[in-house]
Amino acid sequence: MAKEAFDEAFDKAFDKETIDAKVREGFPLAHRWHNDFHLEMPFGLVNDPNGISWHAGKYHIFFQWNPLGVEHKHKCWGHVETADFVHYRLPVLALWPSDVHDKDGCYSGAGFVEDGVLRLVYTCNRKEDDVRTPAQRLASWRGEKAGARKDEIIIEHEPPGYTAHFRDPSRFCKDGREFLVLGAQTEAEKGRAVLYEKEADGWKLAGEIETELSDFGYMWECPTLLPLPEGDVLFFSPQGLPAEEYRWQNLYQSGYVAGKLDLASLKFRHGDFHELDRGFDFYAPQVFSHEGRVLLFGWMGMPEREEEYPTAAEGWLFSLTMPRELHLRDGKIFSAPSEEMKALRKGAAQVFEGAGTESFGQALAPKSEVELEIAFGEAQEVCIDLDYKETGERMRLSYARRTAVMTLDREGMKLGGRGVRRFRLEAADSLKLQIYQDKTAVEVFFQEGAEAASFFVFPTEDVCPELRISADGKLGKIEGKMWELGGFIWNAE
Repeated sequence: MAKEAFDEAFDKAFDKETIDAKVREGFPLAHRWHNDFHLEMPFGLVNDPNGISWHAGKYHIFFQWNPLGVEHKHKCWGHVETADFVHYRLPVLALWPSDVHDKDGCYSGAGFVEDGVLRLVYTCNRKEDDVRTPAQRLASWRGEKAGARKDEIIIEHEPPGYTAHFRDPSRFCKDGREFLVLGAQTEAEKGRAVLYEKEADGWKLAGEIETELSDFGYMWECPTLLPLPEGDVLFFSPQGLPAEEYRWQNLYQSGYVAGKLDLASLKFRHGDFHELDRGFDFYAPQVFSHEGRVLLFGWMGMPEREEEYPTAAEGWLFSLTMPRELHLRDGKIFSAPSEEMKALRKGAAQVFEGAGTESFGQALAPKSEVELEIAFGEAQEVCIDLDYKETGERMRLSYARRTAVMTLDREGMKLGGRGVRRFRLEAADSLKLQIYQDKTAVEVFFQEGAEAASFFVFPTEDVCPELRISADGKLGKIEGKMWELGGFIWNAE
């Protein structure tokens, strides 16, 4: 194809003005399955959060987006900005395939501020005769009307010894030096993280991070390395871990190792790999640090499981999680909703409690936040249900004290993905939960953030669930607070 025809084809497919206008027409989101305080689009497929950064007094949230359909094709970047995670400007198309380097997709990457400019770094995907050629490229954000300007290619292809599955750059600085970390696959099909260092004449291969995970999946996606006062943390999403009884139960996982990276040897001495989220619908999170806070957004969805999400028939797929704040303590990450989420509360809390009972119910609002503590008393098994009693559906969380196992059970839902997830959870005398329930997206934080779980439920009718608590013996005490929540406020300046 001649260059002029090539450029014209892309200009027609990815007409920013037309796509942005269609987005504006799609707000406010009206379908009963569209969430109100989870970022999602009126059409197309959303996946990895990208380029999250703070610039000119705003958080900038980029994300993978196919505006042309609900398949994993035509990967672009969307963009929103916010000062407080509640008030947002409407999303726009930010970055899209436009030349030979990224004609098969603008894949994931990161954002950072350099000389007062918001820079983006991302993977260009090009395929010829089913042969993939990845390249890493810089771009500069010019604002929502112009989008991102594509700048130079800084890494032309994968290094020797690795396959073309080489992507998702993220930048970090340590000991006065500047690095990119990329997800990679060795020629022996082992997942790895690879470092490049910025030198005077460009980005040079520093080498592979030597971890204690020599055989840990066939690919590591979306790595981020954060040097924190408490230690270094490598976040990544390994693919190909075999499911076990209490861990690695999704198709693909997302987690971290924490310890100390020696830049001289590139050896990373670390603890165990921990999953960041135990729910059905969580992958490819991006983590960044701003003014001492470590914040995370995740993709609420799972690749290669699109048939489990009924919204595809309505023209859209997937969400991002709420922003979470992370804290590293004794080598383990604890997570919580960002403080800004309290601004979603509509009025005072509704307080509820019960004692010496084996069952309890509390009506929920269309969108709710619940803080709940259940003292076990005589009970050994406790169930917490989102009960859609008008439709005969339920989502169940159950805890077994003898085995210290939490179970997530979606078998009681009629639409969407189902299944069961189990994980270990230490709870001595009481079970503590914080539940955020949107129209379909639910996020739960256990034992003050020791674990978290994100998942979708798609009730067959537009009904509010009831929170139902039951046990196999008398509970000591139930204490709870419920807030009705509002949604994001769009078109904020």
